[in-house]
Amino acid sequence: MNNETESGFYKFAKGKGVMNLPNKLTISRMVMIPIFIVFFYVQFVGHYFVALAVFAIASLTDLLDGKIARKYNLITNLGKFLDPIADKVLVLSALVVLLTVPWIFTAWLGEWAIIAAGCGVAVILAREIIVSGFRMVAASSGAVIAADIFGKFKTTAQDISIVVLLIGAGVCELTDNIAGKIILYIGLAFFAIAVVLTIISGINYLVKNKEVLKS
Repeated sequence: MNNETESGFYKFAKGKGVMNLPNKLTISRMVMIPIFIVFFYVQFVGHYFVALAVFAIASLTDLLDGKIARKYNLITNLGKFLDPIADKVLVLSALVVLLTVPWIFTAWLGEWAIIAAGCGVAVILAREIIVSGFRMVAASSGAVIAADIFGKFKTTAQDISIVVLLIGAGVCELTDNIAGKIILYIGLAFFAIAVVLTIISGINYLVKNKEVLKS
């Protein structure tokens, strides 16, 4: 990208005040959450795939807003506040609505699977609440808690599990062959990995920053 083009894009991305391009992308991600939910529940052929497309686009905005903000120095307090909220609400909303269609998580494994899945989603929700509260306590004392590698792996595993489960649901809806079940099993495996990484990440946050609670 030449300097002239980059300068032009910077002017476009900068926008007006705090409502620059990264923040607009973050807000668009939040707007897409109810759209995802609508397409997930509205019954028509291929609706799971449409919901998947919305989720994928929303996840892509998460990748883009951070890169653009860092590259063009467009980081704002509004972005710092909204971005993690949008990420967590998107993922948690997807997991909760998936839970409301039990056969996606059971994949014909039995009722124990949906119980385990519900516990897994509860663990993910609890971790996000605990870590968010922990960061608030740290911020009040002037400390900054950076994301750890387990947290990044956790987020990746969660996104992959949601995408694969939606693909499996879509395939099962369109055909009765074994392919849909296999895809669901793969999605469940990634979900299990995400839950394990969630626990490890949460414990790691607390252990590495235990001094925050002592202060």
